Amino acid sequence: MKIEILEKEGEDKLSFVVRGISPQFANSIRRAMIAEVPVMAIDDVYIIENTSVMYDEVLAHRLGLIPLKTDLDSYVLPEECECKSETGCSRCSAILVLDVEGTGEGVTTVYSGDLKPHESNPDVKPVSDKIPIVKLAPGQRIRLEAYARLGTGKKHAKWSPVTRCVYKYYPVVEVDESRCDGCGICVDVCHRDVFEVRDGKAYVKNQLRCDLCGECVSRCPHDALKAEWEKNSLIFFVETTGALPAWRVVVEAFRVLAKKCEIFLSQLGELGVV
Repeated sequence: MKIEILEKEGEDKLSFVVRGISPQFANSIRRAMIAEVPVMAIDDVYIIENTSVMYDEVLAHRLGLIPLKTDLDSYVLPEECECKSETGCSRCSAILVLDVEGTGEGVTTVYSGDLKPHESNPDVKPVSDKIPIVKLAPGQRIRLEAYARLGTGKKHAKWSPVTRCVYKYYPVVEVDESRCDGCGICVDVCHRDVFEVRDGKAYVKNQLRCDLCGECVSRCPHDALKAEWEKNSLIFFVETTGALPAWRVVVEAFRVLAKKCEIFLSQLGELGVV
């Protein structure tokens, strides 16, 4: 297996090529990134005061969907923690506090930035300060404590670390110069801007953008184009919620798969198969 980074945009977006991998195994990696890499999310909300127009249950649900910065090295999953406490401990739980009141004559919008981390866990905080939660009229107030825990997307989507996690075949696009007359039809029909015409000939300028729709091949009047895919080579596109860097999500997904394989081999050994 060989991995090549194609593009990295900040900490949250990553695209890379994996060679020597089957689509079946690639799909296992994709599913692990979506559903089995743990991140922090609000799981319990203790509402002290809520005089807004929003029901407690709806408010708690909105809080649970706010992505939180996650430190996987400092926390463990609740089921793996020795405390076995309902509210958790410092190893498996983080506390955030919301204490806001509508002021002035107009409407006050409460944002995720108003959700403050407790001094015991200052690094567990909303990824963005600009997520609207609720609007308060003058005099209305919300006071609550929210408990965040690690979890995985297979239990609830709020614990999924990615917003985009897909792969496609590595495209191989070729132009037969002996047949091409530079008519430009391939440029006109390609919605991915793969081709360009120079000096009376069509050329491939951005092969990796091709999504193998086949429109250029079917519309070429001279049968000068070929669009295929490279066997066992796939391009991954990963974009996270901001809870974890994209590279960390990929690494943790491989760790999850490795652990599953170890358990599987161990169970086969107990059965005397290996």
